[in-house]
Amino acid sequence: MNESVTILFPIFFPILMGVLLLVGKEPKKKALLSRYTGGVLLLTALMVLGLVWGKEVSFTMFFLTGRLPVYFRVDSIGKVFAFVVTVVWVLAGFFSFEYMKAENAPRRFFGFYLIVYGILIGLDFSGNMITFYMFYEMMTLLSMPLVLHERTKAAIMAGLKYMFYSFCGAYMVLFGLYFVYRYANTLTFTAKGVLDATLTAGNEKLLLVVAFFMLLGFSVKAGMFPFHGWLPVAHPEAPAPASAVLSGVIVKGGVLGIIRVIFYLFGADFLRGTWVQTTMLILSLVTVFMGSMLAYLEKGMKKRLAYSTVSQVSYILFGLFLLDPVSLTGSLLHVVFHAFIKCGLFLCAGAIIFRTGKRRVDELTGIGKEMPVTIWCFTLCSLALIGIPPASGFISKWYLCEGALHTKTAVFSWLGPVILLISALLTAGYLLPVTIKGFFPGEDYDYAALVKKEPVKLMLVPMVILAALAFVLGIVPEGLIRQLSAIAGQLM
Repeated sequence: MNESVTILFPIFFPILMGVLLLVGKEPKKKALLSRYTGGVLLLTALMVLGLVWGKEVSFTMFFLTGRLPVYFRVDSIGKVFAFVVTVVWVLAGFFSFEYMKAENAPRRFFGFYLIVYGILIGLDFSGNMITFYMFYEMMTLLSMPLVLHERTKAAIMAGLKYMFYSFCGAYMVLFGLYFVYRYANTLTFTAKGVLDATLTAGNEKLLLVVAFFMLLGFSVKAGMFPFHGWLPVAHPEAPAPASAVLSGVIVKGGVLGIIRVIFYLFGADFLRGTWVQTTMLILSLVTVFMGSMLAYLEKGMKKRLAYSTVSQVSYILFGLFLLDPVSLTGSLLHVVFHAFIKCGLFLCAGAIIFRTGKRRVDELTGIGKEMPVTIWCFTLCSLALIGIPPASGFISKWYLCEGALHTKTAVFSWLGPVILLISALLTAGYLLPVTIKGFFPGEDYDYAALVKKEPVKLMLVPMVILAALAFVLGIVPEGLIRQLSAIAGQLM
């Protein structure tokens, strides 16, 4: 067997297993669903990790036209995203085995959960823009059932809004594909860009408009203003494990798309100093501040975390749009750290809902007495998201601020760090009160009626692992920084 064909296994194996789960009969024992899903997740994870730590391979599956192949390649940036997807997907999946016992239609949930996992791996290992676009559209269509899983009116409307926003963004990207192909003659991802200097001469203004629309299109999935509206609607309606992967991973599909457009199609040099860079920097900083402020004002726990995602993902976008190797390193670090941190926070929120039914922040007084391990995990993840050393979030935000100061990009070199600092203070303002009121409920708290409500180990272990990663990666970040800095250097 051709060694390169192994790239297809972690893509199509979970998709096939998910389809079989959807079309098969309902198992007599509910425990079989968890065993089946868990086995597929672990086997797929082993295949992904084998590719992540192996050499770079590529495989052409077939041709759509004479010059448009469906082409897969395991490259350095794809490895980073595939690793993050796998860690989050497996941990949230095992958490969901207990959580979904209280939900309707777990078989449908697990079926789509496996399918989307395979699609995300296909997205990460896409070798050209046409393959990436195919899996990007499939990601939207097949993750939507996770959003509207409960089939309430609110959930259905949230799913439709998610689909509408996502398709609008995808069509902006599709618009740009035609022009890129015209002026490059290839859509294969190539570090520093694929544009042909001879063909682009005299057409730079047109291509800047094309680049702007493509970046804006992918920013929809990443939740950047003014296209962030789907995110705080979809997250609260989805089951907690789905919210965790939406926030930690699905939005990163938009981030990966932006990375591919900037650094693998157009090239950083083509966009540096243009109105496109300036506009995207403005929008990203507006989103950072706006998302933090809306999270601070929001009282619903899951919706507060959703607005937090709006803000935190735009930290990543700000670093990308600076077009600097230091800030790019910071963005890639935040891709990893934010995925683990936010997945941990959403799983903690899900555990609270599962055990107590409480969904609002003002209902959580004394929750730390009832669920101490859960709230300690929430606290550690909160400190990491705020960026308090030695937690991981401090490292990524340090590189983002250092990159901004290094670029000397007009007002953004100082305004960026200021906005990030204000956002960090707001993050502390909307996360730490849960911990403070949870562990220190005050004299009015009825200690006599205290009942421990900690969830089972199958839910606790993923939360503990994610909280540990949020801190340990900040204490020993050298290896990760070295690898991501090398990737950033290759792209600049």
